[in-house]
Amino acid sequence: MTGKQAAILIVDDEEAIRRLLKRRLTGEGYHCQEAGSANRALNELQNNEIELVILDIKMPGKSGVQLLPEIRASYPDTMVIMATAITDTDIAIHCMKLGAYDYITKPFNLDEVVLSAGKALEKRRLELENRDYQQHLEEKVEEQAGRIREAFFNAITALAYALEAKDKYTSGHSQRVAEMSVAIAREVGLPQASINKIELAGQVHDIGKIGVRESVLNKSGKLSDGEFQHIKYHSELGEHILTPIVEDREILQMVRHHHERYDGSGYPDGLYGRQIPLGARILAVADSYDAMTSERSYRGAMSAETACAEIERGKNIQFDPEVADVFLRVSRLVGLVA
Repeated sequence: MTGKQAAILIVDDEEAIRRLLKRRLTGEGYHCQEAGSANRALNELQNNEIELVILDIKMPGKSGVQLLPEIRASYPDTMVIMATAITDTDIAIHCMKLGAYDYITKPFNLDEVVLSAGKALEKRRLELENRDYQQHLEEKVEEQAGRIREAFFNAITALAYALEAKDKYTSGHSQRVAEMSVAIAREVGLPQASINKIELAGQVHDIGKIGVRESVLNKSGKLSDGEFQHIKYHSELGEHILTPIVEDREILQMVRHHHERYDGSGYPDGLYGRQIPLGARILAVADSYDAMTSERSYRGAMSAETACAEIERGKNIQFDPEVADVFLRVSRLVGLVA
Protein backbone atom coordinates (compact mmCIF):
# COMPACT_ATOMS: atom_id res chain seq x y z
CA MET A 1 0.00 0.00 0.00
CA THR A 2 1.60 3.28 -1.09
CA GLY A 3 0.73 6.87 -1.92
CA LYS A 4 -2.53 8.39 -0.70
CA GLN A 5 -3.91 4.98 0.33
CA ALA A 6 -1.05 4.36 2.79
CA ALA A 7 -1.66 3.63 6.48
CA ILE A 8 -0.09 6.05 8.95
CA LEU A 9 0.22 5.50 12.70
CA ILE A 10 0.33 8.67 14.82
CA VAL A 11 2.02 8.06 18.16
CA ASP A 12 1.75 10.87 20.74
CA ASP A 13 0.63 10.97 24.36
CA GLU A 14 -1.37 14.15 23.71
CA GLU A 15 -4.77 13.34 22.22
CA ALA A 16 -5.20 16.85 20.78
CA ILE A 17 -2.04 16.52 18.74
CA ARG A 18 -3.06 13.07 17.49
CA ARG A 19 -6.46 14.39 16.42
CA LEU A 20 -4.93 17.40 14.69
CA LEU A 21 -2.55 15.29 12.62
CA LYS A 22 -5.16 12.65 11.93
CA ARG A 23 -7.67 15.18 10.64
CA ARG A 24 -5.21 16.75 8.22
CA LEU A 25 -3.68 13.50 6.97
CA THR A 26 -7.07 11.82 6.59
CA GLY A 27 -8.09 14.82 4.52
CA GLU A 28 -5.13 14.06 2.27
CA GLY A 29 -6.46 10.54 1.69
CA TYR A 30 -4.35 8.57 4.15
CA HIS A 31 -5.69 5.91 6.51
CA CYS A 32 -4.68 6.97 10.02
CA GLN A 33 -4.43 5.04 13.27
CA GLU A 34 -3.65 6.52 16.71
CA ALA A 35 -1.61 5.34 19.70
CA GLY A 36 -1.11 7.23 22.97
CA SER A 37 1.87 5.20 24.17
CA ALA A 38 4.76 3.06 22.97
CA ASN A 39 3.00 -0.16 23.97
CA ARG A 40 -0.17 0.80 22.10
CA ALA A 41 1.95 1.67 19.10
CA LEU A 42 3.62 -1.77 19.12
CA ASN A 43 0.21 -3.38 19.34
CA GLU A 44 -1.01 -1.42 16.30
CA LEU A 45 2.14 -2.35 14.35
CA GLN A 46 1.69 -6.00 15.20
CA ASN A 47 -1.92 -6.12 14.08
CA ASN A 48 -1.93 -3.77 11.08
CA GLU A 49 0.17 -3.08 8.02
CA ILE A 50 1.61 0.35 8.78
CA GLU A 51 3.68 2.14 6.16
CA LEU A 52 4.58 5.25 8.15
CA VAL A 53 4.81 6.12 11.86
CA ILE A 54 4.80 9.71 13.09
CA LEU A 55 6.46 9.26 16.47
CA ASP A 56 6.66 11.73 19.34
CA ILE A 57 10.14 11.86 20.83
CA LYS A 58 9.09 12.56 24.42
CA MET A 59 6.34 10.41 25.92
CA PRO A 60 5.73 9.11 29.46
CA GLY A 61 7.14 5.63 30.02
CA LYS A 62 8.95 4.42 26.92
CA SER A 63 9.97 7.41 24.81
CA GLY A 64 9.96 7.70 21.06
CA VAL A 65 13.77 7.53 21.10
CA GLN A 66 13.55 4.16 22.86
CA LEU A 67 10.75 2.90 20.62
CA LEU A 68 12.44 3.81 17.33
CA PRO A 69 15.08 1.01 17.35
CA GLU A 70 12.35 -1.56 18.08
CA ILE A 71 10.32 -0.39 15.11
CA ARG A 72 13.32 -0.39 12.80
CA ALA A 73 14.35 -3.87 13.94
CA SER A 74 10.91 -5.53 13.78
CA TYR A 75 9.34 -3.53 10.94
CA PRO A 76 12.22 -2.46 8.67
CA ASP A 77 9.86 -1.50 5.82
CA THR A 78 7.98 0.99 8.01
CA MET A 79 9.15 4.59 7.66
CA VAL A 80 9.42 6.75 10.79
CA ILE A 81 9.15 10.52 11.15
CA MET A 82 10.02 11.93 14.57
CA ALA A 83 7.88 14.69 16.10
CA THR A 84 9.72 16.99 18.48
CA ALA A 85 9.74 20.38 20.11
CA ILE A 86 11.96 22.84 18.32
CA THR A 87 14.40 22.78 21.26
CA ASP A 88 15.03 19.04 20.78
CA THR A 89 16.25 19.06 17.21
CA ASP A 90 19.63 17.58 18.19
CA ILE A 91 17.80 14.53 19.55
CA ALA A 92 15.74 14.36 16.37
CA ILE A 93 18.90 14.37 14.23
CA HIS A 94 20.28 11.58 16.42
CA CYS A 95 17.08 9.64 15.72
CA MET A 96 17.66 10.01 11.98
CA LYS A 97 21.05 8.39 12.47
CA LEU A 98 19.18 5.52 14.13
CA GLY A 99 16.98 5.07 11.08
CA ALA A 100 14.25 7.73 11.20
CA TYR A 101 13.50 9.25 7.81
CA ASP A 102 12.82 12.84 8.93
CA TYR A 103 11.66 14.99 11.85
CA ILE A 104 8.95 17.63 12.22
CA THR A 105 8.82 20.28 14.92
CA LYS A 106 6.04 21.46 17.18
CA PRO A 107 4.00 23.56 16.77
CA PHE A 108 3.35 21.82 13.47
CA ASN A 109 3.20 23.41 10.09
CA LEU A 110 0.64 20.97 8.70
CA ASP A 111 1.68 21.58 5.11
CA GLU A 112 5.21 20.51 6.04
CA VAL A 113 3.83 17.44 7.79
CA VAL A 114 1.96 16.42 4.65
CA LEU A 115 5.06 17.08 2.50
CA SER A 116 7.34 15.04 4.79
CA ALA A 117 4.87 12.15 4.92
CA GLY A 118 4.57 12.09 1.13
CA LYS A 119 8.35 12.04 0.66
CA ALA A 120 8.79 9.30 3.24
CA LEU A 121 6.17 7.11 1.60
CA GLU A 122 7.62 7.74 -1.86
CA LYS A 123 11.07 6.70 -0.60
CA ARG A 124 9.53 3.55 0.87
CA ARG A 125 7.78 2.77 -2.43
CA LEU A 126 11.01 3.15 -4.40
CA GLU A 127 12.97 1.00 -1.95
CA LEU A 128 10.39 -1.79 -2.11
CA GLU A 129 10.23 -1.64 -5.91
CA ASN A 130 14.02 -1.76 -6.14
CA ARG A 131 14.20 -4.71 -3.75
CA ASP A 132 11.52 -6.54 -5.72
CA TYR A 133 13.37 -5.82 -8.96
CA GLN A 134 16.67 -7.05 -7.51
CA GLN A 135 15.06 -10.19 -6.14
CA HIS A 136 13.42 -11.08 -9.43
CA LEU A 137 16.58 -10.18 -11.33
CA GLU A 138 18.65 -12.48 -9.11
CA GLU A 139 16.10 -15.25 -9.57
CA LYS A 140 16.19 -14.80 -13.35
CA VAL A 141 19.99 -14.74 -13.40
CA GLU A 142 20.17 -17.89 -11.25
CA GLU A 143 17.57 -19.60 -13.41
CA GLN A 144 19.49 -18.73 -16.56
CA ALA A 145 22.78 -19.81 -14.97
CA GLY A 146 21.16 -23.10 -14.00
CA ARG A 147 20.01 -23.65 -17.56
CA ILE A 148 23.50 -22.92 -18.86
CA ARG A 149 25.08 -25.31 -16.34
CA GLU A 150 22.54 -27.99 -17.23
CA ALA A 151 23.19 -27.52 -20.94
CA PHE A 152 26.96 -27.81 -20.44
CA PHE A 153 26.55 -30.83 -18.19
CA ASN A 154 24.27 -32.50 -20.73
CA ALA A 155 26.79 -31.74 -23.44
CA ILE A 156 29.62 -33.29 -21.46
CA THR A 157 27.49 -36.32 -20.59
CA ALA A 158 26.66 -36.72 -24.27
CA LEU A 159 30.35 -36.43 -25.09
CA ALA A 160 31.17 -39.13 -22.54
CA TYR A 161 28.60 -41.43 -24.12
CA ALA A 162 29.85 -40.57 -27.59
CA LEU A 163 33.40 -41.50 -26.59
CA GLU A 164 32.14 -44.76 -25.12
CA ALA A 165 30.21 -45.50 -28.30
CA LYS A 166 33.48 -45.41 -30.25
CA ASP A 167 34.92 -48.09 -27.99
CA LYS A 168 33.09 -51.41 -28.04
CA TYR A 169 34.83 -52.40 -24.82
CA THR A 170 33.41 -49.57 -22.71
CA SER A 171 30.12 -48.80 -24.46
CA GLY A 172 27.38 -48.18 -21.88
CA HIS A 173 29.83 -48.44 -18.96
CA SER A 174 29.02 -45.07 -17.38
CA GLN A 175 25.26 -45.60 -17.56
CA ARG A 176 25.56 -49.04 -15.98
CA VAL A 177 27.81 -47.71 -13.23
CA ALA A 178 25.31 -44.92 -12.54
CA GLU A 179 22.42 -47.40 -12.34
CA MET A 180 24.27 -49.78 -10.03
CA SER A 181 25.44 -46.92 -7.84
CA VAL A 182 21.88 -45.68 -7.48
CA ALA A 183 20.73 -49.18 -6.47
CA ILE A 184 23.45 -49.33 -3.80
CA ALA A 185 22.68 -45.82 -2.54
CA ARG A 186 19.00 -46.65 -2.21
CA GLU A 187 19.76 -49.83 -0.28
CA VAL A 188 22.08 -47.86 2.01
CA GLY A 189 19.14 -45.54 2.69
CA LEU A 190 20.60 -42.29 1.40
CA PRO A 191 18.23 -39.35 0.80
CA GLN A 192 17.05 -38.72 -2.75
CA ALA A 193 19.20 -35.61 -3.12
CA SER A 194 22.34 -37.65 -2.41
CA ILE A 195 21.17 -40.41 -4.76
CA ASN A 196 20.74 -37.85 -7.54
CA LYS A 197 24.31 -36.63 -7.03
CA ILE A 198 25.67 -40.17 -7.11
CA GLU A 199 23.77 -40.85 -10.33
CA LEU A 200 25.22 -37.75 -11.97
CA ALA A 201 28.73 -38.59 -10.78
CA GLY A 202 28.33 -42.13 -12.16
CA GLN A 203 27.35 -40.83 -15.57
CA VAL A 204 30.49 -38.70 -15.88
CA HIS A 205 32.97 -40.44 -13.59
CA ASP A 206 35.25 -41.37 -16.52
CA ILE A 207 34.98 -38.08 -18.42
CA GLY A 208 38.68 -37.50 -17.73
CA LYS A 209 39.50 -40.31 -20.16
CA ILE A 210 38.97 -37.71 -22.86
CA GLY A 211 42.57 -36.79 -22.10
CA VAL A 212 43.94 -40.32 -22.18
CA ARG A 213 45.64 -41.45 -25.38
CA GLU A 214 43.61 -44.01 -27.34
CA SER A 215 46.73 -46.15 -27.74
CA VAL A 216 46.79 -46.50 -23.96
CA LEU A 217 43.03 -46.97 -23.51
CA ASN A 218 42.87 -49.70 -26.15
CA LYS A 219 46.20 -51.41 -25.47
CA SER A 220 45.78 -55.18 -25.52
CA GLY A 221 48.87 -55.94 -23.48
CA LYS A 222 50.06 -54.93 -20.04
CA LEU A 223 50.52 -51.21 -19.45
CA SER A 224 53.99 -49.85 -18.80
CA ASP A 225 54.57 -47.84 -15.61
CA GLY A 226 54.45 -44.63 -17.62
CA GLU A 227 51.22 -45.64 -19.36
CA PHE A 228 49.64 -46.59 -16.05
CA GLN A 229 50.60 -43.22 -14.57
CA HIS A 230 49.11 -41.57 -17.64
CA ILE A 231 45.77 -43.36 -17.34
CA LYS A 232 45.61 -42.75 -13.56
CA TYR A 233 45.45 -39.02 -14.22
CA HIS A 234 41.94 -39.33 -15.68
CA SER A 235 40.22 -39.00 -12.29
CA GLU A 236 41.95 -35.68 -11.56
CA LEU A 237 41.36 -34.49 -15.12
CA GLY A 238 37.68 -35.39 -14.82
CA GLU A 239 37.36 -33.16 -11.75
CA HIS A 240 39.18 -30.38 -13.59
CA ILE A 241 36.90 -30.64 -16.65
CA LEU A 242 33.74 -30.58 -14.55
CA THR A 243 34.71 -27.83 -12.07
CA PRO A 244 33.61 -24.85 -14.23
CA ILE A 245 30.10 -26.25 -14.70
CA VAL A 246 29.41 -28.42 -11.65
CA GLU A 247 29.11 -26.28 -8.55
CA ASP A 248 28.38 -29.20 -6.23
CA ARG A 249 31.61 -30.16 -4.52
CA GLU A 250 30.30 -33.62 -3.59
CA ILE A 251 29.91 -34.62 -7.25
CA LEU A 252 33.40 -33.36 -8.07
CA GLN A 253 34.87 -35.30 -5.14
CA MET A 254 33.15 -38.50 -6.26
CA VAL A 255 34.66 -38.14 -9.74
CA ARG A 256 38.11 -37.41 -8.32
CA HIS A 257 38.16 -40.21 -5.76
CA HIS A 258 36.38 -43.14 -7.41
CA HIS A 259 39.73 -44.97 -7.77
CA GLU A 260 40.79 -44.57 -4.14
CA ARG A 261 41.14 -47.87 -2.29
CA TYR A 262 39.87 -48.59 1.20
CA ASP A 263 43.38 -49.53 2.41
CA GLY A 264 44.84 -46.23 1.15
CA SER A 265 46.72 -47.65 -1.85
CA GLY A 266 44.49 -46.03 -4.48
CA TYR A 267 44.78 -42.78 -6.42
CA PRO A 268 44.98 -39.83 -6.86
CA ASP A 269 45.35 -38.87 -3.17
CA GLY A 270 45.85 -42.11 -1.31
CA LEU A 271 42.78 -41.61 0.87
CA TYR A 272 41.76 -44.55 3.03
CA GLY A 273 38.69 -45.78 4.87
CA ARG A 274 36.09 -43.16 5.58
CA GLN A 275 38.37 -40.41 4.34
CA ILE A 276 37.03 -41.44 0.94
CA PRO A 277 33.64 -39.81 0.27
CA LEU A 278 30.77 -42.31 0.56
CA GLY A 279 29.64 -41.59 -3.00
CA ALA A 280 33.13 -42.42 -4.28
CA ARG A 281 33.18 -45.67 -2.25
CA ILE A 282 29.88 -46.63 -3.87
CA LEU A 283 31.12 -45.75 -7.36
CA ALA A 284 34.28 -47.78 -6.78
CA VAL A 285 32.32 -50.99 -6.24
CA ALA A 286 29.93 -50.41 -9.16
CA ASP A 287 32.78 -49.33 -11.46
CA SER A 288 34.91 -52.35 -10.61
CA TYR A 289 32.05 -54.80 -11.02
CA ASP A 290 31.08 -53.44 -14.43
CA ALA A 291 34.71 -53.39 -15.56
CA MET A 292 35.18 -57.02 -14.51
CA THR A 293 32.00 -58.22 -16.23
CA SER A 294 32.74 -56.32 -19.46
CA GLU A 295 34.98 -57.56 -22.24
CA ARG A 296 38.13 -55.49 -22.51
CA SER A 297 40.92 -55.33 -25.07
CA TYR A 298 43.31 -57.10 -22.71
CA ARG A 299 40.95 -59.80 -21.33
CA GLY A 300 37.53 -61.39 -21.63
CA ALA A 301 34.55 -60.64 -19.42
CA MET A 302 34.22 -62.35 -16.07
CA SER A 303 31.01 -64.04 -15.03
CA ALA A 304 28.81 -62.22 -12.51
CA GLU A 305 29.61 -64.91 -9.91
CA THR A 306 33.37 -64.51 -10.39
CA ALA A 307 33.14 -60.71 -10.24
CA CYS A 308 31.08 -60.84 -7.04
CA ALA A 309 33.65 -63.20 -5.53
CA GLU A 310 36.34 -60.61 -6.37
CA ILE A 311 34.26 -57.93 -4.69
CA GLU A 312 34.01 -60.19 -1.62
CA ARG A 313 37.79 -60.72 -1.59
CA GLY A 314 38.39 -57.00 -2.02
CA LYS A 315 36.56 -55.99 1.16
CA ASN A 316 38.75 -53.88 3.50
CA ILE A 317 41.43 -53.80 0.79
CA GLN A 318 39.95 -52.15 -2.28
CA PHE A 319 36.37 -51.70 -1.12
CA ASP A 320 34.47 -50.38 1.86
CA PRO A 321 33.21 -53.63 3.43
CA GLU A 322 29.78 -52.22 4.24
CA VAL A 323 29.29 -50.88 0.69
CA ALA A 324 30.55 -54.15 -0.76
CA ASP A 325 28.08 -56.11 1.39
CA VAL A 326 25.24 -53.87 0.24
CA PHE A 327 26.25 -54.38 -3.39
CA LEU A 328 26.39 -58.15 -2.97
CA ARG A 329 22.95 -58.10 -1.35
CA VAL A 330 21.56 -55.95 -4.17
CA SER A 331 23.17 -58.21 -6.79
CA ARG A 332 21.27 -61.17 -5.37
CA LEU A 333 18.03 -59.18 -5.19
CA VAL A 334 18.24 -58.24 -8.88
CA GLY A 335 19.29 -61.71 -9.92
CA LEU A 336 22.90 -61.01 -10.99
CA VAL A 337 23.98 -63.98 -8.94
CA ALA A 338 22.15 -66.85 -7.30
